[in-house]
Amino acid sequence: MNAFALNKHGRLVLPSNIFPQLDFSTMETLEQLDSVIRRDFETKAPSGTDILDKVRVGGYESRYALMRDLALNLFWANRFAMTMYDKRPTRWADVPRTRTDVFLPVLEPWEDGDTKIAAVQAAYPTLPAQWDESVEDRIFGILFDVFGNRRNHATTLPAVKPTVAQFLETPANLTFRLPDYDPDYPVHDYTDILDCDEEVPELEALLRWAMVLHNQYPWDRAQVELVEAGQLADDDYVVTFHPRDAEVRAFLRRLDAGVRSRPVAPARESRPPVRPFPEIDVRRQFTVLPRLESLAAVHGDQVCSNEDLIRNSAYNWSPMGADEIGAKTGIRQREYSSLSLEELGLQAAQAALAKAGREPEEIGGVLVCTCTSSRLIPSLATYICGQLGIHQTHAAYDIVAACAGMPYGLAEATRLLQEVDRPVLVVCVEKFSDKIGNVRTSRMIFGDGAAAMVVGPAPDGAAPDFHHLQTYASGPASEVNSIIWPNPVFDNNITVFGPHVKALAGRYLAQMIEEITALPDPDGRAGSLLESIDLIVPHQANKTMVLQLAEQAGLTPDQLYFNIEEVGNTSSASIPLAIHDAVRDGVITAPVRIFAPGFGAGAVAGYTVLTLDPAVVAVQEGAAAPDLDHAEPALPASDGASPASEDMRVAFG
Repeated sequence: MNAFALNKHGRLVLPSNIFPQLDFSTMETLEQLDSVIRRDFETKAPSGTDILDKVRVGGYESRYALMRDLALNLFWANRFAMTMYDKRPTRWADVPRTRTDVFLPVLEPWEDGDTKIAAVQAAYPTLPAQWDESVEDRIFGILFDVFGNRRNHATTLPAVKPTVAQFLETPANLTFRLPDYDPDYPVHDYTDILDCDEEVPELEALLRWAMVLHNQYPWDRAQVELVEAGQLADDDYVVTFHPRDAEVRAFLRRLDAGVRSRPVAPARESRPPVRPFPEIDVRRQFTVLPRLESLAAVHGDQVCSNEDLIRNSAYNWSPMGADEIGAKTGIRQREYSSLSLEELGLQAAQAALAKAGREPEEIGGVLVCTCTSSRLIPSLATYICGQLGIHQTHAAYDIVAACAGMPYGLAEATRLLQEVDRPVLVVCVEKFSDKIGNVRTSRMIFGDGAAAMVVGPAPDGAAPDFHHLQTYASGPASEVNSIIWPNPVFDNNITVFGPHVKALAGRYLAQMIEEITALPDPDGRAGSLLESIDLIVPHQANKTMVLQLAEQAGLTPDQLYFNIEEVGNTSSASIPLAIHDAVRDGVITAPVRIFAPGFGAGAVAGYTVLTLDPAVVAVQEGAAAPDLDHAEPALPASDGASPASEDMRVAFG
C-alpha cells in the first residue's frame, strides 16, 4: 500500500489509516494475533452494551460522539472478517464441501440486539450536531444501515473459521443466509474513499470509516438472517470466507502445524562503564583537521499538516485535534517525500558536491547515516557511490545511529580524514512516511528529508570547523528498545515508546551539558565551551519534550533553534536540515559556533561542536513535486558509459 496519495482535491490521504490491513508474515500464533487485534480494535471500541448504557445515562454530548462509537464498534465486530478474509456470497448448492481454504462463520444471535439498535436510532435525533448537521446525518445513514442490520453477536467471533465440512458436522450451527444476491450492489470504490472532501477534518475521517464499513456488506443487509446449517436450501446464498491473501493462508497453515514462537531471553541489568568515555578534542587528537566544505539539504515535497492527520484518522486512534497534536509535539506539519530513500540521499549528495566544488573522483569516503533503509546489498553508501560515478573510494558504508546520525557521521568522517587526507561525503537521509502505517504517535512525529556534507582537510595552519566530538550508545534495555522498526507487534511499522525515549534523551542531554560545561573554550574567548556556544541546534525530536529537558539541564528556549514545526522529526537528517533552514531563514548570517546534540533510537547519542560559516550552505530552493503515480522515480541518466550500479538498478527493477 502506498505511503500516501494526493486525491483529486489535492489533499494528502494515508491509505494505511483507512483500510485495515495486518501483516500476517510477522505472526506465528493466535496469541500474537490476539495481541494485535486487541491493540488495533478492542482497546478503543465500545461494545453494543457499552453504547446502550451510555445512551441510557445521557452520556453522549453530540451526534459525532455517538457515531464515532458506532464506527469503532463496527470495526471491532469485523476485526477478523476484514483483516483475514474476503467475503463472497455464494449459492449454497455451489459451495465446495471439502476444500480446506473455504470457510463458513458460525454465528450467535446478537443478545438484545433490537434493544440496542432502537436505543441508538432514538438517541441520535435528540443530540446536537457538533459541526454540520447535514453531513452528520449523511454519515449516520451509512453507519446505521450497517449497525441497524447487524444480526450476530460479535464478542465470541473466532479468528479461525470452520471449513464447510466442519461447519456441517453440527446441523444446529447458524450462519448468514441471503434470499438472493445482486453482484452489482453499489459499493464505494478506492477512489471514492480517497476523494472524500469535507470541510471538517473529523467528519471527513468518519465518512471514510463509514464507507469502508459499508463495503464489508455488499448486499441488501435488511434481507439477511441467521439460519441453521440443516435449513439451507440449494438456492439460498451463504457468505463464504476465503483467505484474503497468501500471507493469511500461510498463517493459517502455521496454526494448523502447531508452530510456536520462541521465547526471548530477558536482558541483563545495565551497568555504567568502568570509566567515562572522554570527548574527542579535535585539535589535540588529530593531525588532519576537518573543514566543513559544504552542507546541502533536500526537503520533502509533500506537506502533511496536523489537519491532514485528523482527516486521515485511523480506526484505532483516540480522538485528538490538530491543535492538540501541535501542543503535544510542537509540530504543525511534517514533510513527506515522493522520492525513494535512495533518490533523496543521492540528490543531497549531488548538491553537496556541487556546492563544495568537488568531483566524485576526489572523494575519499562515503558515509550514509540512516535508520530507514531497507537496502542491505548494496549498502546505500555504495549505491550512491555507483550513482555518482565514483570508480573507487577508501570506504563506503552505512551507519545506523538513528537520531545521533550526524554526530556519528561527522566523528567517523574526521577519523577517515586521518587515513585518506581527502574529502569525505556524509549523507544523512530518512524516509519515514512509508514505515509508519497507522501508528498514531509515529505519524504525528516523523517526516522525510535528507542532508549531505562534504568534510575536507582544513588548509595548513587553519583552525578546524569541528572542535569537539562525542558519541555514546546503550543503556537500560527499555531505552535501547524505545523506538523499534520493524516491529512485528505493530505490523512491522515503526513504533515509539514515549516515556523511555524521554528518559534516554534526558539522561544524555544532561550528560552532554555537563561535559561541555567542564571543557574550556578552545579559542579562550569564554570561560567554558558551553559559554562560547552561539546557537544550540538539537535533534528535532519533539519540540515540547526537548524544551522541557533543556530547561531541566539549565538551558533557556532562546538558546535553541527549531524547525520541527515545519518538517517534523527526520532522525539523522534533523540536525543538518535545521542548520540549513537556520541559514535559509536568516537566523544564521555570519559564522557561528553551534552545539548540535543528537539522541534517540537504540539509546544512542552524540554531539558535535562546530563553527558554521553560512557561506558553505547550499540553500535549497522550492522543489517541484514528482508525479505520485510513479512509486519509484527514475534515477537521473549519467553521461557516457552507465556505471555498474545503473546496470544493477535495471537488473533488479
